[in-house]
Amino acid sequence: MNAVALVVVLAFGWVAITGGFTLLNLLLGAVVAALVACLMRHRLTHPRGIGRLWRIVSLALLFVGELLLSAVGVAKFVLTPDLARRLKPAIIAFPLTATTDAEITLLANLVTLTPGTLSVDVSADRKRLYVHVLSLKSKERFVRDLADGFEKKVIEVFR
Repeated sequence: MNAVALVVVLAFGWVAITGGFTLLNLLLGAVVAALVACLMRHRLTHPRGIGRLWRIVSLALLFVGELLLSAVGVAKFVLTPDLARRLKPAIIAFPLTATTDAEITLLANLVTLTPGTLSVDVSADRKRLYVHVLSLKSKERFVRDLADGFEKKVIEVFR
């Protein structure tokens, strides 16, 4: 998108957000948009935002899907009789592929926000994430699902 088109789109976005469609407000939006375009000109020549935006949306959709599935699974688990017999809590040392603080933090938060799992700690060498699981059926499957799901998407977002 060239700079003039960007300024026009941002100016109309300004008008839509502020809720006042006047010539003066449109001009103010154009001035603000032009300043933003000048400050971000190095990004406009090498746009990488669309691919990254898609990766972020993909991660968000995965999280919402996992959130819904986990919430239903935990609700069924808790509401069925003989909970004590079926409860198999465990703490898993998940081997991390993510290396940066941002990747590890986002992964740990996504795990914690998903019902039935809780991030407990990260090892001192940042090679393992300790995760508490409400009821573990298979350690290998849990590690594989987390690596192929959240961790893979988180790494894609940051690289």
